[in-house]
Amino acid sequence: MAAEKIKIGSGTAPAAICAPEPPVYPKRWFCAAILTNGETFKQDAEAPDRFLEILPRAVVAWIDYRTNDVEKDAPSVSAQLGFSNLLLSTLTCEPRLTYEDFDTEMGMRLPSVRVHDFDVVSYPLLMLLRKNFVLTVHSVDVDARFARLRRYSDTVLRKIPLEAAPEDRLTMLMMRIVEENNDSNFQRLREIEDRGDRLNDDLMNSSTPRDRLAREIYTMKHALISYMNSLWETVDVLHALRDGDAELISNDYRLLQRIGVQADDVARQIALAEHMSSVLASGLEVMQAIYNNQLQVLNNRLAL
Repeated sequence: MAAEKIKIGSGTAPAAICAPEPPVYPKRWFCAAILTNGETFKQDAEAPDRFLEILPRAVVAWIDYRTNDVEKDAPSVSAQLGFSNLLLSTLTCEPRLTYEDFDTEMGMRLPSVRVHDFDVVSYPLLMLLRKNFVLTVHSVDVDARFARLRRYSDTVLRKIPLEAAPEDRLTMLMMRIVEENNDSNFQRLREIEDRGDRLNDDLMNSSTPRDRLAREIYTMKHALISYMNSLWETVDVLHALRDGDAELISNDYRLLQRIGVQADDVARQIALAEHMSSVLASGLEVMQAIYNNQLQVLNNRLAL
């Protein structure tokens, strides 16, 4: 059948060419699992019904849910997967509590950082664990960090040995998700650094108003503080996991050492951010000294 023609000015064009294609958005639910027979399952959907059928036959699985409001949707989402309301209310209602263990289920809240110029926003990433699967609930505003993990999730699961203990398999999957989130958070510091380079150009320009420079230096310093606060939340969670006290977490020394390495990586990022903050503080002191000198010169002239 010939393509339908649409008039544009004095000519015509095929409708299939002129009509823009609707954007393709990922579905809210996603599941990747490795089954007892060694096969992998990967599917996205708008409801978790199919995933609930797969979980009993899964050796280990990852279920991901994207939402516009984590705190609002997390209770109903977790309830569909069998998690208790007490676990969710503990993680979402208590701002300082980022880790909870109830033996047969456990949960943690990690920060997912997004940076736009000097505006640092930390979105909650909820990670809930049961005997053979991990559930993550995150905001659509940080979808990009899990797009790659969704794409290669079957490859990631195939690297988990089937002969490993259940808690070892669950720990391996959990750490892979934590690493993906941490790596994305580390990239945000680079964005702040790039914005800081533009600020250095303004500092070298003598015509730049000093009051604007002082305001931008303060804004960048505030962004670094917000960034460091988010990373400290990650350190708290990793320290809680590093001892392997939870029933669902592995006691294997090598896996626990891997958690410790992740905590050290986050600590190094915090040290870099603190160093940048110290440099900015020095810049503010220099600007204040220049301003005081200029004011003293003006006072001397007036006195003369």
